[in-house]
Amino acid sequence: MIFDLDGVIVDSEGAWNDARRELTEQSGGTWRAEAQRAMMGMSSLEWSRYMHDELGVAMPPDEISDAVVARLERHYEEQLPLIPGAREAVLQLAEGWPLALASSANPSIISLVLERSGLGASFEATVSSEEVAQGKPAPDVYLEAARRLPADPALCAAVEDSSNGLRSAAAAGMAVVAIPNREFPPSEDALALADTVLGSIEELTPAVVARLR
Repeated sequence: MIFDLDGVIVDSEGAWNDARRELTEQSGGTWRAEAQRAMMGMSSLEWSRYMHDELGVAMPPDEISDAVVARLERHYEEQLPLIPGAREAVLQLAEGWPLALASSANPSIISLVLERSGLGASFEATVSSEEVAQGKPAPDVYLEAARRLPADPALCAAVEDSSNGLRSAAAAGMAVVAIPNREFPPSEDALALADTVLGSIEELTPAVVARLR
């Protein structure tokens, strides 16, 4: 079992959106309504370049990434927005399957979430998109997570919420569980790639996983 982080375990897409929008506006750039959806799944290198090139943020991409992550870390230190039922689902599934995390978040964010949620011991491997050649929708981060478990990607199931995440997991050849993000819902064509669609992570039970191809 390989989990996405943002939008699956933590209700964070809004926090990412706020941090990126605030930095864009404060630095003289121009925020676009479609920007957050476009950046979902990108690695930090990719979305910081997007903010520089497409949104006009007048900072080097590495400084953009550091500034956004610092804002998000402060937010998480004050209150970690765990999605209801996520911790229980992870703990329950860890009893039956080896778990990995395949996230577009920066390594420091992944570590902070796992530490504050108490879920670090549940995951045998974690991968940030920073550590692979391409972020989602490319399959790289999921393939690397499977390699680190180690497991055959064809015998893995991925849990995702976004268009780019669903495309990434499907491209890796994995069974795909979709839990659509309510704030930034996936497109219909991406959702069609899922083997099963759930209303919430509370519905992700061992019985559901056992029925996957």
